[in-house]
Amino acid sequence: MKKIKFYVSSFFMVAMISLLFTNCSNNDSSQTSKVTIRMVDAPGDYDEVNVEVLDVLIKDNSNTDDQGWISIGDKTQVGEGKIYNLLDLTGGVNVLLADNDVPSGYLGQVRLLLGDENTIVLKGSTNAIPLKTPSAQQSGLKLKVNQTLEAGKSYEFLLDFDVKNSVVKAGNSGNYNLHPVIRVSTKENTGGIKGVIISPSPFPTDFVVLVSIPIEGGTITTFMKIENGMFQLNGVPTGVYTVTLDPGATSIYATKTIENVVVINGAITDVGDQSFVLKP
Repeated sequence: MKKIKFYVSSFFMVAMISLLFTNCSNNDSSQTSKVTIRMVDAPGDYDEVNVEVLDVLIKDNSNTDDQGWISIGDKTQVGEGKIYNLLDLTGGVNVLLADNDVPSGYLGQVRLLLGDENTIVLKGSTNAIPLKTPSAQQSGLKLKVNQTLEAGKSYEFLLDFDVKNSVVKAGNSGNYNLHPVIRVSTKENTGGIKGVIISPSPFPTDFVVLVSIPIEGGTITTFMKIENGMFQLNGVPTGVYTVTLDPGATSIYATKTIENVVVINGAITDVGDQSFVLKP
């Protein structure tokens, strides 16, 4: 597996980030905040979806053009981009893309810079099909954050990569394009839901459970991990939810719902062990 490519030196990064945030009112450039960025996956109907991540960059909104982007990726790793199978990032699993101290102040946008070694493997296949990513290859995917970073505090941003809506088949050509759809949330302003599916036991090899909740403007989804039955929904706004556990229309087991699940900011609500019953 390739290593992440980083091309800005640590000294240059710190100096430029300091300049980036000087326009923030009442901001002391000696004060810093910790920014952590992780990536998770919303599921798609594939065996693999592999994306190459080159870097993570940030900027405020003082530059109305496309200047002022600063790398905050892990500078301990040198080389080319790192490839992640997004379908491994379920059941509470995530990957750390960046973990850095930055000057406190206003953070406007995050950019996820992708490489061109992106592929998918269709269900039941062993062949990797290239994913064309024209826009991501050129400049990276820009994500609005609009967060004021207070001195001495830590901020964890979660990039939820929506595979289902990100992979697009190009007509009948057999080609596929990657148009990344990513939802950004913060640990401080959202919570989560986790649990463990314990039946049927042992799980059939083709047992796939889609876990979902409705939110304003869409749905948050994940897959159960076949290895241990665990699931976790991240970036959930504060509220009361109905969690749906769907083993699929062709399954002999009935869909299950968990009512009145309360989520609060900064906490993970545990719904405990969950069992399926046979369809009537």
